[in-house]
This record gives sequence, C-alpha cells and structure tokens, in this order.
Amino acid sequence: MLTLDAVKDHFSSNPDYVYQRVHIGGEVISVTGLKSLINFPQSLHLLREPLLAHETFSTEQFIGLGQPLLPANTDTIINEILDGMLIALHDASGECIRIIPVPQPLSRQVSTPLTENNVRGSSSAFNEDIDTNVGLLRKHLNTSNLKIDHYSCGSIVKNTVMLCYLQQTIDPVLLRTITETLESQLETEVSNLRELSKLFKFSNLSFVSRYLATELPQMAARALKDGKAVIFIERIPFAIILPSLISDMFMTEDDLNHPPVFTILLRSLRIIGALMTLIAPGLYVAIVSVNPDVLRYELAHTIAISRLDVPYPAIIEALLLLLILELIMEAIIRLPSSIGPTVTMVGGIVLGEAVVQAKLVSSLLIIVLAAVTISNATVVGFQNSYSIRLFKYLLLFLSALFGVTGMLSGIIIVCAYLSGVTTLGVPYLQLKQPKGE
Repeated sequence: MLTLDAVKDHFSSNPDYVYQRVHIGGEVISVTGLKSLINFPQSLHLLREPLLAHETFSTEQFIGLGQPLLPANTDTIINEILDGMLIALHDASGECIRIIPVPQPLSRQVSTPLTENNVRGSSSAFNEDIDTNVGLLRKHLNTSNLKIDHYSCGSIVKNTVMLCYLQQTIDPVLLRTITETLESQLETEVSNLRELSKLFKFSNLSFVSRYLATELPQMAARALKDGKAVIFIERIPFAIILPSLISDMFMTEDDLNHPPVFTILLRSLRIIGALMTLIAPGLYVAIVSVNPDVLRYELAHTIAISRLDVPYPAIIEALLLLLILELIMEAIIRLPSSIGPTVTMVGGIVLGEAVVQAKLVSSLLIIVLAAVTISNATVVGFQNSYSIRLFKYLLLFLSALFGVTGMLSGIIIVCAYLSGVTTLGVPYLQLKQPKGE
C-alpha cells in the first residue's frame, strides 16, 4: 500500500489517473492505471470474472492473471502504468501483477500509403503503432528466420525501438555494428530520425541520406531479403532501412510485379531522370553564357533570340526560377490537400506565364526547369531527391564559372564524394547486398 501511495502522489496532477479498490471474495485488490490508455470497465471485467468463477479466493489464481512485478517498487509501477498496463495489488499478500488491459483505440487502422505510391503492390502502409508495423512485416515474411530485437531508449522519455533482420541474409559484421551501437546508447533519446542519426554517429554535414524511410511493408521485406536491417521507432509511421545504397534510388519492390523488360525500362527512366535533374540546369547555363560555340548556329541563334530581352545573366535567371520552384514544392508539401492544387496552378501556370511575359526569364529556361522538376520526382525515396537537388546547385555554379569544363569537374567531384560515403562500414556505391568492402 505504501508503494501505491507513492504512485498516487506521483500521478496526483494527472486527471486520467485511476485508483480503485475492488472487493472479490472477501479480499481487497487495488487496481490502478491511466484511463486515457486503458478501457477501465472492460479491463476490470477481465480481472473480476476469472476470480469470481471460484468459490474461494486464491493468491495463485490472482498471480496467474498477469505477470508478477519483480521488484514491485514505485519506479517500476510508474513505468508500467505509462506503458499502458493495468496494475493490480492484492492487499493481504502484497502480490503485485501487471495485466495486459483492453486498450483505448488510440491508433488508426492500417491505411493506404500517403507518400509512396505503387501500381500493383500491396496497398497497406505502416502507421504509428509499432506492434501493428511489426505485424505487417510478419505478414510479408512468415519465416522463423525473422529476428526482432527490442530496445527501450531514452533517459527522459522511453521509446521502444525494434531492430528486425533475417538471420540468414544479414552480414554478421553489419548486425554486430548495429546491435552494439543500440546497446551502448540506451540512454540516448530516439524519437525522430535526427536523433537516430546522432545515435549512429552519422555526420551532420552529410549530403546523402544514410537510411531509407519507407511506409510500404513490401519495401521493408525486400530490404531484409537483401541483407539489410529494418528499424521501427515507436510513434513513427514508417520503417527505417539501414544502410541506404545508391541502388535504393532507382529500385522498388513494385518493379518486380512487372515483366523484366518493363522493370529494366522503368529503372532506366529513373536513372535518366536523376541525371537530367543533376545536369540540365548547369548545362543550360554553360552553353548559354560560357560555351555557346558548342551549339549549332541555328540552335544558338534561337536561344539568343529567346533571351534577347532578359536583362540578367543566365545564372541569375536560372537561380530566380529555381528559387520559385523550390518555394512552390515546399508550399505544396505543407499545405492541406484542398489548397495544394490551387498553389500548383498559381505557381505553375500564372506565375510561370507572367515571368516569361515580363522578360525576367526565357521561355527555354521554363521548359528546362519544368523537365528537371518532373525528372526529380522519378527518384525512389523522397529523402534521396534532396541529395540530387543539392548537387544540382553545385554543378550550376561551376558551369556558370567554367562552362562545360566546370560542369564535368562538378560531376567528378560528386562521384568522388559518393565513393567516399560509407554507412556502418558499407560503401554507398555498393549496388545491392551490403556485404562491406
């Protein structure tokens, strides 16, 4: 009772805290929990019915209803209550147990993906409930080789982290690196991806995403088959795949639902889209402002006429329109879906037409950057598109300074940088199986 008195004092300012004394067979049982997490009437029914079925009260029957708390101190009981457990204490014997209650329906149902679309794959998506996410993954991998390790991370706020891997496919060195990192950082808060990156000591100045976040269970299952690890974090509605490789930018599990010829074509289109996003703006600035002599006379003459009334250099012209496109994309992501199409129409049609008529940019640049924006969307994984968008500006500035030579130098710099990126000892440029060097 002294223990529960301390627990009551701890939750004294919480209006959803419930403490109730229940009389069963002449015995008194103290029941406590949070009604915001527990359906209390139904949970009490689950507790009372088995005990009332017997003529006499038995301590063994009471302990059999749940799991004994050892030790049953104040901190342990508080942590169990915060995890949504129902705590029952038999006053006479002092036995304290945790019972899995009937929970409040706080999590949404399995829904369709919101940020990733597929044509013929499964239409279910991960959500905020971590147990649901693990269940969805098990539906795609019904094998005993699927191993799931559980960690409780954080010193102020405890967060459940689950590491999933296939024993037969994952590289033992990679697995040992991940498990040793998680086990040695249990006091580190892990409630978002930046904190997860900090836990694995990923550089804050990295221009490449070291993980792939997906809300598709089939993508997580494919990653496990390819020897990668999948991490679930409580209250985060997607899976984190480690490590991320350059091939993740061009391949999806949905490709395998098409004939091989179409799979190759789809992946080729994504590679072309990434290259176009990377090269096209810089190439436009290079051939317009520095190396117009590389073009045929007719094409150079047409481009010169289209820019006849534009008062800015090509680099300023490109940066002006790229800034507008970046603002439109950011606004579309943040705005409600009912307003997003309006912003797209205003930005894409009204503003695009207006800047051309105002002679601020050439019509050719509008065509180039529209193609670049569409191409950037072909890359798999939204976080991967950030890297290409960033490298695009490096090539743009080098092209403005040194022309085509600068653009080629920029491509070499990007390739050299990517060749030096490793994630948990796995090179980023490795194509599929993360088997280290």
